[in-house]
Amino acid sequence: MKQIISKISKTTIPSKIIQKSKKEIADKVYKLVEKEIQKYSEVIELEFGGSYAKDTWLSKDADIDIFIKFKKSISEEKLESISKKIGFESLKKYSPYVRYSQHPYVEAKIKNTKINIVPCYDVKIGEWKSAADRSPFHTKFMKKSLTLKMRNEVRVLKTFLKINGIYGAEIAKQGFSGYISEVLILEFGSFENLITSISNIKENQIIGKTSKSFDTSIVVIDPIDSNRNLAAAISNENIGKFILISRALKEKPSLGFFKNKKQKISNKFWNNLLIIKFEFKSRSPDIIWGQIKRATSTLSTQLELEGFTVLRSKSYTDQQKEAYLLFFLESTKINETYQKKGPEFFREDSTHSFILKNLKNAELVWIGNDRKIISLEKRKYVDAVSFMKEFLEKSLQVGIPKGLQGDFKRGFKVFVGNKNLSKSIKEEAAELISVDGTLLHFN
Repeated sequence: MKQIISKISKTTIPSKIIQKSKKEIADKVYKLVEKEIQKYSEVIELEFGGSYAKDTWLSKDADIDIFIKFKKSISEEKLESISKKIGFESLKKYSPYVRYSQHPYVEAKIKNTKINIVPCYDVKIGEWKSAADRSPFHTKFMKKSLTLKMRNEVRVLKTFLKINGIYGAEIAKQGFSGYISEVLILEFGSFENLITSISNIKENQIIGKTSKSFDTSIVVIDPIDSNRNLAAAISNENIGKFILISRALKEKPSLGFFKNKKQKISNKFWNNLLIIKFEFKSRSPDIIWGQIKRATSTLSTQLELEGFTVLRSKSYTDQQKEAYLLFFLESTKINETYQKKGPEFFREDSTHSFILKNLKNAELVWIGNDRKIISLEKRKYVDAVSFMKEFLEKSLQVGIPKGLQGDFKRGFKVFVGNKNLSKSIKEEAAELISVDGTLLHFN
């Protein structure tokens, strides 16, 4: 494995030319923001944050984060208002826009480099007023703690996570953040040690030190805040992928783990895909992703309640105007009847009321071997498309988050299969009917 890590490490360290270019952009933006903050007495200082400041960035996708530290006495409204003014004014030549975390922040792009102007409070450690307040402490801690070798090992880990589709803290991905990558390398000392340890990790195992208990698949403690579980933001699917590919890499080390795996699609299942398509009014990517993920979860529940078995589901948006809610069903058509189990015959009152109610409406009623009264009911819907269309027309408030209801009222489409999908959407939908790429490493 050491040879593989050495080869990958050479490709992940940014060249001197790229480092120089990134520094020029960072210094230019810093000066623009520094000039702008002079207008506001509420601002205490500026500092670089994120992977750029900690020297753990990957050359192809390094963001530059600049944190504006505000006096802790000012209100959240004022912090948001002033930071947006500073961000928009300092980045006005680069078409800035607002993104959302706990607080809105301003983002822009310069030569394919994302610039984030992020507000936070100038607080003492542990006296957090917002989630971003920890970031300057993260930067200081990692700059002090990570050796040069460890920084390069972080780059190898990030590349490994990224190529396997589980890197990125944004809500669309729910993967491993850059900071978690740093914490894991710091905890285990190297990429190889991490892979060995993750291969043998136990359920609910705690990485780090804390006196608090957490109910997540694994627990990764923030070194500067022992009450914070960094793994809480990672989906179980992505934690599972990390564990499985770590085991596979440990068993058969290969450069293939750092190359894209082509999906193995089962084309026979295209007609098992139920798809809802709608257009939305422009909003922050973080907001629309949150809304469509909630809608997908709620509608999966409604499909199950109606008798349709949802095997997998996902959501997708182009982040501009179109969104898709995708459901892989065991079948898009189900039987006209279903079995409904009632109380045991020893429960006199409830048995009596169940029989009286169901004798009128059920196709059949009988006593089962498990002592329960059973009725055979007729379904209202046997077709998933018909059910979903009517549900969205009549019960929009039950299944769709408030923020999306206006978009749905303007129109939506419900259909089965891939005939109405563009190439890019088809690729997203195909994930639901594919063998998970991380499992292919076991071949």
